[in-house]
Amino acid sequence: MIQPIEDASGDKKDQPLLKVDDLRTHFPVKAGLLQKTIGYVKAVDGVSFEVGHGETLGLVGESGCGKTTVGRTILRLIPATTGSVNFNGTDVFAADRQEMRKLRRGMQIIFQDPVGSLNPRMTIGRIIGEPIQVHGLAQGPELHDRVADLLKRVGLSPDYATRYPHEFSGGQRQRIGIARALGLQPKFIVCDEPVSALDVSIQSQILNLLNDLQDEFGLAYLFIAHNLAVVEHFCDRIAVMYLGRIVELGSREQLYRNPLHPYTKALLSAVPEPRPEREKKRIMLTGDVPSPIEYNDRPRVPTGDAMMAQMETGADGTVYIDRASLIDRPDLVEAPNDRGHFVSCNDINAVLQQTP
Repeated sequence: MIQPIEDASGDKKDQPLLKVDDLRTHFPVKAGLLQKTIGYVKAVDGVSFEVGHGETLGLVGESGCGKTTVGRTILRLIPATTGSVNFNGTDVFAADRQEMRKLRRGMQIIFQDPVGSLNPRMTIGRIIGEPIQVHGLAQGPELHDRVADLLKRVGLSPDYATRYPHEFSGGQRQRIGIARALGLQPKFIVCDEPVSALDVSIQSQILNLLNDLQDEFGLAYLFIAHNLAVVEHFCDRIAVMYLGRIVELGSREQLYRNPLHPYTKALLSAVPEPRPEREKKRIMLTGDVPSPIEYNDRPRVPTGDAMMAQMETGADGTVYIDRASLIDRPDLVEAPNDRGHFVSCNDINAVLQQTP
């Protein structure tokens, strides 16, 4: 059996497990012979949210919106430009090397690619056991027993410990990645699109496994995804990202029952309808996906109208929203009479009146 590992920072149940405040991650764009910086790719441009103990926060949006960069910046796998991340009462960005080593026992990640995230030259036993050994938590026979127990917990045979990653299917590789993440018994796991590369039949198995492990160990997840059908059934709260910023945040019920931001409505409209006989109003985004490079040369939209999307309705009733009209992403404002539901806007009353 896996023995409880003492939490390096101690549990502080009276505050959020993870608090992210005004996180920004900008990458310089260089050009010319001297590689002069001519601008910045604002992959993450002012993101703030909290994750409670045992909670699952979904982070959704289309490819390139900055979801993965948020997750990796939180874990300091990518350096942040500005902002702060507080994990269980500890400032992650201010932690030195020794403190960060302790923090990593409480913060882990499940990567999107179950193939590329596993070293092909290492056996499964070494892949899962290496973090445990590096942190000095088990050696020898105890390490072997811990690896065997982790494999059993994710639905794999302990005999697989002597095999190599290429001998397994995609779903089995993802289970191995989950076992590795669980090895240090973390409190918080970044799930970076853990099922997007898997068959639909395997996706439900992995999601059920993550749900069971959360109930057993009290884990908190940051669940990064672009499939809103998956997020609806797995997450407690959902944050919608567009072009490096969160444009809507609320509980699962709030977001699916009453989406406020046009971008959220467009994403929900794209979710396939399982019953073809039910007609569904389509909301489509038009125009090219905007570049996350800084917009200093672009004229600003007048204050108060920054959230108002430019819409057109087709002959078949389909609503078309111009992406360019959504580029301005003001700070989040709480919707009246809907506590905990936030939307990016300057005029909440105009948002509530706007259709679709």
